[in-house]
Parts: sequence; C-alpha cells; structure tokens
Amino acid sequence: MAEFDTVLIRYGELTTKGKNRKDFIRCLDRNIRRILSDYPDLTFQRNYDRFYIRLNGTNPDAVTEKLRKVFGISSFSLTERVDTDIDVITARCLEIAKQSGKHTFKMISRRHDKSFPMNSDAINRHVAGEILRNTDMKVDVHHPELELRVEVHTYDTYLMSEKIPGAGGYPTGINGKVLLMLSGGIDSPVAAYELMKRGLDVEAIHFASPPYTSENARQKVLDLASMMSEYNQGRMKVHMVEFTKLQLEIYKAAGDPYAVTLMRRMMVRLAQACAEANGCLAIATGESLGQVASQTLESIACINSVISIPVLRPLICMDKVEIIDLSRKIGTYETSILPYEDCCTIFDPKNPVTKPTNKKAESYEKLFDYSSMIEEALETAELITVTPPEQEDYL
Repeated sequence: MAEFDTVLIRYGELTTKGKNRKDFIRCLDRNIRRILSDYPDLTFQRNYDRFYIRLNGTNPDAVTEKLRKVFGISSFSLTERVDTDIDVITARCLEIAKQSGKHTFKMISRRHDKSFPMNSDAINRHVAGEILRNTDMKVDVHHPELELRVEVHTYDTYLMSEKIPGAGGYPTGINGKVLLMLSGGIDSPVAAYELMKRGLDVEAIHFASPPYTSENARQKVLDLASMMSEYNQGRMKVHMVEFTKLQLEIYKAAGDPYAVTLMRRMMVRLAQACAEANGCLAIATGESLGQVASQTLESIACINSVISIPVLRPLICMDKVEIIDLSRKIGTYETSILPYEDCCTIFDPKNPVTKPTNKKAESYEKLFDYSSMIEEALETAELITVTPPEQEDYL
C-alpha cells in the first residue's frame, strides 16, 4: 500500500474569497500549525490552492484526527510523494493497485504543472492501461472500490487513494470574536461549533448560582468548553459570573411568570458589558425559536430591547432533533445530559410568560437596584482559560 509521507490539504470555500483569499489562507496556516504544535517533526508549505504537511516520520493517523477539527479545510488526503516522471508515477500506481486487493478502480489526475508533456486525461489513460494489462482489475468510473488520485507538480507528484472530508467553513478567528452565553445544556456547545465554523473566535460567559448550583455543574460547563476549545484554536476563555443575588432579587420582585424574562434581560446586560470589555463584537446564544418560553419571538424581542450589541443565534431555525444529532457528532451530548443543573433549571418557573412586554418587565425592574448588582457581578467574575481534554490542565 501507499507509504504516506505528506498530507495534502484542500481549501474549498476559501477559494471564493478573491482579494481576501491570502488573509484566510494565512489564518488557516496559523490554526493548522497551532493544533499540530505537539508534533515537532512536521514541516509545512502552502501555495495558492493547496497546503502540504511533510510527516517526517510522524504518525499519520494522529495528524488526521487533529485535522478533522480544523475549520477552513474542505478535504485532505494522506499522500505518497514521488518524482514527476510518468514512468515513476505509473510504476508506483501499479504497485498500489496490486496491493489494494480491490477489483475495480478509477484514475483521477490533475496536472498543476502545465509544462508536463501529458495532460490529465493522457495521464489517466496511460496509468490505467498499465494497471489493466498487469492485473485483473476493471475500470469503474461510477462506483470504484479504489480511486487512484494523481496530482502532478513541477518537481513532485502526489499519489493518494482517499479523500477525507474536512470540517469546512472558514478558519476560526478570521471573522472576529464573539461572546457565547454557555449553559450546561445541549444547545450552547452546538452553537459554539456553528459559530467557529463561520470563522468566529468564541469566548464564553456562564452564569452560576452557588450554593444552588453545584461544583459539578460548574465543572460540567468547563468540560464542555474544553471539548469545544480544540475547534477554537486550542483554547477557550470562560467568564464565570455569580448570578445568585440577581436571581433572588428577581424572584422577590416579580415572582413566577416574569422571572425567566427578567433573568434573561439581566444576563444579556451582563453579556454585553463583558463582550465590550473583551473585544467581542457580538454576543451569541444557543436559542432555538419557540423551544422554551424565553425563546418565543415576543420573549426574544423583550429580552433584546435592553441591549444594543448584535446577538447571533446560529440554532434559531433548528429543531431539537437536529441539535441533538449535531451534539452527538461533535462529542458533547453525553456531557451535556449529565444531571447537574444550571441556574436556569434550578429556578425553573411553573408558569413562565410567553408573550412578555417591555412595559411590564420594566415595572418589575424598578423594584430593585439591578445596576449595582450587575456591576458587582462583573467585578467578581472569574476568568478561566480551558484547553482540549487531552491537555487536561486549566490555565
């Protein structure tokens, strides 16, 4: 089989960026180097439409698992590098075909070096002819068991038989920074994934209500942030805000129906202040329209009215099944469903209002001095930087 010595990475959506293309590719280069920083023997090279990683003896499977989590990669392949000589190319492709144990194959060639004397179709025919003459394999252009890909460059040619899907999207960080309201539930980690996929660097803010919420609940949130940090350039900042005093005052002033509305209004005020202090251009949530009382259109409008910063809701039109499926895919589901309640579920109202009004909410907010309590909560907030699970340490 192929003796992999190089990873070939394709940019995909980045190729549409025109004059900004070099900035996107430079950001992707930085993110790839960062996520692979534990492998010192790797060497890197990028050009207009490809990125190359020389393995230099590094385990290709380990590199593959890391690259699956890098946004901005359309696809990648483990490749074998040979001289750009048609006889060398043909001989090695024949050897790979013989060793594959497959019965059907297809040739896919691409000539990057236009000075090479054979075009892509001629390369396909030449190599395929040699395989047909020397094996019992047949050509199947629709459903081949083996795809032999050949990319011809000036000095080196890359041979590969598998195209591995990448994470897609844009390189994390290219489109700025956002502050995510991170709970311990299923939705917000999925929202983090979707935000990162669109090139956003994600920081998080979490509202805890000790002693009503436990240390286990706090650790659960940090574990979720740790899981997402691998997609987020290898780290994530989490602002832990104590929400107990505000929450108790809200229930004292408003009672059951308006409690959730007022809590969310306080949370977005806190989030806006934290975002502006930390260079975030927007806040984000894991809300899905109509999923709970605070996520009706009327509730969203009432809650949004107290802030001026943009609010991103990447899951707004997804249903719960879609969100759960994605949480399973990214590996956060099992942690999200651990039975450690956050501040919203601890004080779960029995009859929350689904069509709140600003006038009513403001009348309750006049009953207590929430501004000073918000200021105190921000002053006592704890900043924690988490790293991916295998690194374990919190900084």
